[in-house]
Amino acid sequence: MKAFRPERARLVHEMRATVRLALPLIAAQLAAIGSNVIDAVLAGHVSAHVLGAVAVGASIWSLAIVSGIGMMMAVPPSVAQLDGAGRRHEVGAVFRQALWLALGMGVLLWFAVRHAAPLIDLIGVTPSLRHDVQRFLLAISWGAPALTCYFALRGLSEGLSLTRPSMYFSLAGLVLLVPLGYVLMFGKLGIPPQGAHGCGVATAIVLWLEMLSFAVYVICRRHYRGLGLFDHFEWPDLRRIGALVQVGLPMAVSLLAEAGLFVATALIIATLGEDVIASHQVAVNIASLFFMIPLGLAMAITVRVGNAVGRGDERGVRYAGLCGIGLTLVTQLFSATLMLCLPYFIAVLYTHDPRVITLAAQLIMLAGLFQFSDGIQVAANGALRGLKDTRVPMAITLFAYWGIGMPVGWWLAFHRGMGARGMWIGLIAGLSVAAVMLFTRFWRSAWKQRWRPRSHDHAGATGYA
Repeated sequence: MKAFRPERARLVHEMRATVRLALPLIAAQLAAIGSNVIDAVLAGHVSAHVLGAVAVGASIWSLAIVSGIGMMMAVPPSVAQLDGAGRRHEVGAVFRQALWLALGMGVLLWFAVRHAAPLIDLIGVTPSLRHDVQRFLLAISWGAPALTCYFALRGLSEGLSLTRPSMYFSLAGLVLLVPLGYVLMFGKLGIPPQGAHGCGVATAIVLWLEMLSFAVYVICRRHYRGLGLFDHFEWPDLRRIGALVQVGLPMAVSLLAEAGLFVATALIIATLGEDVIASHQVAVNIASLFFMIPLGLAMAITVRVGNAVGRGDERGVRYAGLCGIGLTLVTQLFSATLMLCLPYFIAVLYTHDPRVITLAAQLIMLAGLFQFSDGIQVAANGALRGLKDTRVPMAITLFAYWGIGMPVGWWLAFHRGMGARGMWIGLIAGLSVAAVMLFTRFWRSAWKQRWRPRSHDHAGATGYA
C-alpha cells in the first residue's frame, strides 16, 4: 500500500474546496431543522393537543422524507462524475430520468403517507390525537412530489459543485413558513383556525414553492446552460432509471435504518415515563442540530470524490475523502467539547424541571461521546457515495444499527436497569461500529480500486473498474 504523502498546496486546495461547497449545504440542513422547530413552536402556542398531533405526524412524515432524500442521493455523484469526466453534455439526459424517478417516488410517498393508519396503530397514538394526526398527514402528503423533485434539482446543482442555491431556497422556505403557518394554524385573514391540518398545508405549500422557484432558477441561470436539461421531452428510460435506483435505493434503506433506530429508541424510552422522554427529546434535539454540520460536509465530500472519480484521479479520490473526514473530525471536536463541558447549561435552555435537567445533562454527555463516531460514519458514507458504492454501506449500517446498537441498548436499558442511558449507550455502540466499518471500506477502496474510464453506463455517468 502506497504511503499517503499529502502535498501541502494540494491539501490546502482540497480543504478550501470542500469547505466552500459544505458551508451552503450546512446552512441548508440547519434551515431544514429550523422548519421543524417552527412547526413545533407554532403548534405549541396553539395548544398541547395540536403540538402532540404535529409531533406524531412529523415523526411519520420524517420517514417519508428520508426515503425520498435517500433515493435522490443518487443524483449528485452521477452528475459529479460526469462533470469531472468532462461529459457535461450527458448531464441533461441523466437529470430528465432523475425527474421521472422523483415523480414516481413522490407519488409513492404521497400514497404511503395518506395510508399510514397501520403505522399510527403500531406507534400506539392516543385515540384523542388520531384524527388530527391523520389530517396533518393528509395535508402534508401533497408536498411529497414537490419534495422529491426539489431534491432532484438540488442533486443536479450540488453535483455541479453549485451548492449556494440549496442554501438560498432552504432559507427562503424557512422564512415563508413562519407567516404562512401562523395564518393557517391560528386562523387569520378570514381563514378559520386549522391547527395541525394547517401546519401540514403550510409545509406542503412551501415545498411546492421551493421546488418551482428552484426549477425557474435552473432554467434562467447561465451556470446550467449548455447542459440540455429541458431541450426536449424524454419518456422514462427504464435502464437509466434502474441504474439510478441501484445507487439510490441502498442509500434510502441506510437512512431509514438510522432514522428508524432513533424513532424506535424514542418509542422505547417513552415507556419509561414523561420525565425520561422529555430528557431524551432535549438531548436528541441538540444532537440533531449539531449533526447538520457533518451531514453538510458529507454532501460536499460526495461531490469532491465524484469529481475525482470522473477525472480518473486516484490520488484526488484519497485527498477528497480523507481531507473531508479530517475536517469532519475538527467540527466534531467542537461539538463534543460543548456537550461534555456544558451539559447542564444546555439542558437549562430547554427546561426548568430539575429532574429533566439532571437526566438530560447525562444524555447530552453521552451524545458528546458519540460525536466522533457519528461524524466519521456520515463522512465516510459520503465518500463512498462519491464512488457510487452504496450496497455494502447499506449492509454495514443495517448490521451496526440493528444488529449491534438496538440489542445492546435494549439489554442495558432493561436487563441492566440503566433506562434511557442504556439505550443511548446502545446508540454509541451502533454508531461506533458503523464508523469503523465504513471508514475501513473507504480506506481500502481508495487504495486498492482503480478508476479507469469506461465508455458509458446506463445512468449516463462514468463507470470505473
